[in-house]
Amino acid sequence: MMAMQYSFVLPADYDMEIITRRIRDKGHLLNGFPHLRFKAYLFADRKDGDIGAQDNLYAPFYLWDAPEGADQFLTGPGFEAVSRDFGRPSVETWIGWHAELDRDLSQARYASREIRPIAPDCDLQALRARSAEGARNALKDNDAIACLTAFDPTSWNTLRFCLWQSPPERGSEDTQLYRVGYVALP
Repeated sequence: MMAMQYSFVLPADYDMEIITRRIRDKGHLLNGFPHLRFKAYLFADRKDGDIGAQDNLYAPFYLWDAPEGADQFLTGPGFEAVSRDFGRPSVETWIGWHAELDRDLSQARYASREIRPIAPDCDLQALRARSAEGARNALKDNDAIACLTAFDPTSWNTLRFCLWQSPPERGSEDTQLYRVGYVALP
């Protein structure tokens, strides 16, 4: 399992309707994409009081069953179009630890992403177990629709990504909140 995200910071006066229209018109094109567990079309509008965004963002998030799906997407026409329209972004990737996807992901309206550094002396197996338990609890206790955890061994950080039907609490300073425009599914 592999998580992937790229993000575009858009100008403060950018018409975010362009992004929501793009999602509305093209979001369905990734339904059924090979090895895709889901793609959440995420955006943040600095005028949106529900999420308190600092910037206008377009930041799709992907969960892949296998890296071949990410390869096929990144070298294909969809990513070529995004790169042509916004510039080729840096793509963040994480190795998946645990995913709780028990509910209807199409009901997601919000997302949260938390990235935290891993201490050099951290027991990674214990951290993975705590992260998985946290993902399970997010569904059980906090009304998340989905929650996954992963890590990046290049920069040594963890990822916790959740989908929500209602606006979540921000949590820590490390948490970025988004609106979900569409969720593409297998």
